[in-house]
Amino acid sequence: PCLSSSLMQKAIKKDITNHQFPVVGIGASAGGLDAVRTFLKALPPNPGMAFVFIQHLSPTHESILPEILQKVTPFPVQQITDNIHLEPDNLYIIPQNKIVTATDGILKLAPLDSKTKKGNIIDLFFSSLGVIHQSYAVGVVLSGALNDGTLGLQVIKSYGGLTFAQDENSAAFDSMPKSAVKAGAVDFVLPPDKIAEHIININHPFTDYTPTQVTNTVPQQDNDTFKQILTVLRVRRGVDFTYYKQSTLKRRIIRRMALNKIERPVDYLFFLRENKSEQDALYNDMLISVTNFFRDTRSFEVLCNSIFPTLLGNKTENEPFRIWVAGCATGEEAYSMAICLQEQLGDKAAAMKIQIFATDISETAIAKARTGIYRPTELADISPSRLQQFFTKLDGSYQVSKSIRDMCVFAHHNLLKDPPFSKIDLVSCRNVMIYLEPVLQKRALTTFHYSLNEDGYLILGKSETIGGNTDIFTAYNSTEKIYRRKGPLGRFMAVSSPGREQTFREIDKSTQKESANPNIFKLADEAMLTNFMPAAVLINDKFDIVQFRGSTETWLVPPTGKPSFNILKMAREGLGFELRNLLHAAKKTNLPVRKFGVFFKINDLQHFANIQALRLPETAEQHYLVTFQSASSTGIQPGMFDIGHTTDNMNYDASEMRIEQLEKELIQTRADMRVISEEQETANEELQSANEELLSGSEELQSLNEELETSKEELQSTNEEILIVNKELVDRNEQMNNARLYTEGIVSTIRDPLLILDRDLRVKRATGGFYQKFNITEKEAEGTYIYELADNQWDIPALRELLEDILPAKKVLEDFEVSQTFPLIGKRIMYLNAREIDNINGEKLILLSIEDITAKRKVEEGLIEVERLLTESKERLKFAVDSAGLGTWDYDPQTSELVWDKLFKEKFVLPQAGIIDMTTFLQLINIE
Repeated sequence: PCLSSSLMQKAIKKDITNHQFPVVGIGASAGGLDAVRTFLKALPPNPGMAFVFIQHLSPTHESILPEILQKVTPFPVQQITDNIHLEPDNLYIIPQNKIVTATDGILKLAPLDSKTKKGNIIDLFFSSLGVIHQSYAVGVVLSGALNDGTLGLQVIKSYGGLTFAQDENSAAFDSMPKSAVKAGAVDFVLPPDKIAEHIININHPFTDYTPTQVTNTVPQQDNDTFKQILTVLRVRRGVDFTYYKQSTLKRRIIRRMALNKIERPVDYLFFLRENKSEQDALYNDMLISVTNFFRDTRSFEVLCNSIFPTLLGNKTENEPFRIWVAGCATGEEAYSMAICLQEQLGDKAAAMKIQIFATDISETAIAKARTGIYRPTELADISPSRLQQFFTKLDGSYQVSKSIRDMCVFAHHNLLKDPPFSKIDLVSCRNVMIYLEPVLQKRALTTFHYSLNEDGYLILGKSETIGGNTDIFTAYNSTEKIYRRKGPLGRFMAVSSPGREQTFREIDKSTQKESANPNIFKLADEAMLTNFMPAAVLINDKFDIVQFRGSTETWLVPPTGKPSFNILKMAREGLGFELRNLLHAAKKTNLPVRKFGVFFKINDLQHFANIQALRLPETAEQHYLVTFQSASSTGIQPGMFDIGHTTDNMNYDASEMRIEQLEKELIQTRADMRVISEEQETANEELQSANEELLSGSEELQSLNEELETSKEELQSTNEEILIVNKELVDRNEQMNNARLYTEGIVSTIRDPLLILDRDLRVKRATGGFYQKFNITEKEAEGTYIYELADNQWDIPALRELLEDILPAKKVLEDFEVSQTFPLIGKRIMYLNAREIDNINGEKLILLSIEDITAKRKVEEGLIEVERLLTESKERLKFAVDSAGLGTWDYDPQTSELVWDKLFKEKFVLPQAGIIDMTTFLQLINIE
C-alpha cells in the first residue's frame, strides 16, 4: 500500500517548509549508467527530495554525465561544486577526480588523492549523509563491481535512514548490490524503476503537518498514537523514550511502518501490540549503534598524549585505573582506549589493574562487543601495525587479542535509570546526549559528576556540550569536547519512568504566518508583566536560582566570598530564615505559601516584604517560583497578591508602626513555635517508637551476627573452592586458546585442499593447497557460497547432494567420489571427506577435505590397459603358432632347464616329454 497523492503533497510541503527533506544518495560504478537512467525515468517531476549521484569515474576523461542524464531526468541536473546547497527536486552529480561529503545541508568537494581510494568514494558520501541527515537519508546501491557502498549503507541504516539495492537479475554487475545485501545493510531489494516508486511512496505517514484548517482533529489522534507506541516499548523493554528527541523517534517509527508497508499510525500500533518480534525490532531501531575504532583521531591524540599520562601519574601502586564508556555500542571505543593504554604502559600494563567498563542499552550491541570479532571493513581505521599486534585473524574476520579483551567489561546498562559506576577516572559518552531532551542531558551529566573522582575527565561527542552545567564541569579542551569535573561530591538522582506518557510536543509543524497587525492583547500582557507584576525568581530543588524575573536587588544580593546563586545565601539579612520556612512548607504541601510583612534590613534600615512561594506543577524536576513585594510596617494584606485588589494608603506614626509590627512578629513567632512544638512532639513519639524497634532489632541483629559468623566461615571455605575452580577455568581457557592456535597452525600448514564451511555453506577458511590446486584467491573464496566459487564452477550436483542431503543425516562421510571438469585445470576426479564440527563458540561448521585422485586413476587405468594388451598378445601368439604348426620350447637360463610342447617333441623325436636340462637336450639333438 502507498500514501494517497494529497497526503504525499502535504508531506512534501511540510519537509520543504522546515528545510528538512529526504536526500537520496545513489551509488553505482561506470557500468551502472543504464540502471541510473531507469531509476531517474521513474521519478515524478516534483518528488520533494534531493538526489546525489556518486559514480566511479575515469580520472583522465572529462565527465559529460550532466548532459547525458538531463535527457531522462524530469527535474534540473547540475554538477556538484564546492559548498553547493542542496535543494529538493534537483539531481547533483559528482565531478571526476573528486570525493563528495555532506555537511549540514551543503555538499563539499575534496581532491581524490593517494590517501583516498577511488573504490570507496560511495562509502565516504553515504557515511556523511547518514551522520548529517540521519532519518532523512536514503541510500541506493545500483549496478557495480567490488563492494563500495556497503559500509555507507550500514551507517545510513544505523542512523534511521532507508536503504535500497538493485536486484541481481536486473544488474549488469551485481557485486556491489550483492555485497550490501550479504552484509544485512539493505531494507529493500528491487529493480531500479521499482526503487524509485518505493522511495516516492514512502514519506511521512503521520499527519502532524496537516494544514491549519484541520489541525484540531487528526494531529491529536496521531500524538496519542505516538504516546501509546512508546508505552508499548516501555512495557516490553523497560525503557522510557518519553524525553528522547521526538523527531528522531518519529522517523524511526515511520521507518518501521515503511518496512512493514503500513500507512496509518493507528494500524501500526495495532500491528505492534500483536507482534512481539516487531516490538523488539522497533526497540533496536530506536537505539543508535554507530561507532568505529579511534573515532575522532584528534580526540584520541589528546587522550593518549595528555590525559592518560596525567591520570596514570597520579595513581598509587595498587590503585586501579577505571574508565566508563557509556553508550559503547559495539565496543570499538572501549577497545580503542584499551589499545592506547597498552601502547602507553607497554609491559607495565599487565602489572597495573585497568578496568574499562563499557555499557550500552542495546543487548545486541553488547553481545557483539563481548566477542570482539569484527569484519575487515570495520577495521578500516586500524593501522597495519596495530592490526598485526592487537588482532587475530579468525575465519575471515578479526578478533581483538585476549590481553585487550581482558581489560574491558561489557554490561547492559541504562545510564539514565540504573545505578552508575563509582570512583571513575574518565567517562566517555560520545554522541549519546544528542538524542536526549535537555532534562535527560542534565540527568546524565549529574550522574557522570557523581561517578567521577575529583579532577576526573568527561569526553563528549563533537556536537555535544555541558550546556549550563558549568557548576559541575569546566572545559579542558573545548575543541575536542573534553571537560574536567569540579565542585564537591554530587548525589545520584534515581530516575524512574513516569506512570503516564507525556504528550508529544508537536514538531515539524508549519510556521504560521504572523498577522500584519500586531496582537494588541499580547502587547497588553507584556506591558502588565513588565510594569505591574511583582519581582520573582525561579529556583530548582536545591534552591539555586535558575532565572530572575524583574528587579530583585531589594531582597537579594550576591554573597561575599565564593559566588553562589542559592537563594538562601543571596537573601538580605532577616529573609533567609523565612524563605527557608516558606520553601519547606511549599515543598511539603504542594500549595502556595505566603507571608506578609517580613522584616529585613538594608544598610541598617528596617524594611518589610511580602513573600510568596509556589511549586510549579507538572515539571520533570522540582522548581519553585518565589515572588517579592515591598510592604509597609503594617504589612500588606493578602489581597495584595490578588489581582484587582488595592489598599488605601494609611499614615502611622513611628511608635504605632513599631508596636503593630512587633505584635505581628510576636503572633507569627507564636504560630511558628506552635507548629514547631507539634512537629517536635510528633518527632519525639516517632523517635520513641523507633527506639523500641531499634532495641528489638538490636537483639535480632545480635542473633543474625552469630549466624553471619557461621556463614562467614562457610563462605570462606566456598570462596577458596571458587578460587580453585576459577584457576582451573583460567587454565582450561588457556588450553583452549592453545588448542585453537595449534589447530590453526595445522590448518595453515596442510598443503592438501581443505575447506571449512559455515552452516550456510559459505567458505570461512581454506588451506593454501586448495587455492593453489584450483587457482582461486583467498579474497574470492572467503565469505562466498561454495557453489558460487570461481564463477559457479563448484556448482556440482553430486556436491550439493553431499552437503545438503547426505551429510546432515550421517554427520560424517568418507571417500565420496566426485568428477568435474574445470575450465582452467581440466577434468578432476576427487574423493570428498566431510564431517560436522563445532568451534569454540558453539557454531556448527563443516570440515571438507578434497583428495585429487585424477593421476592415480590414470595410472590404474594404464595398468589395466597394459595387462589387457599383454593378455591379448599372448592369445595372438598362441593362435599364430598353432596355425603354423610350429613346436615351441622355453629355456630358463637360471636353472638351465628346457620345456617343450607336443609338436616340438614330435618334430625332434624326443624320447619323452617334460623338463630336461640344456646339456641333455643338446646331446639328444646331436644324436638325432
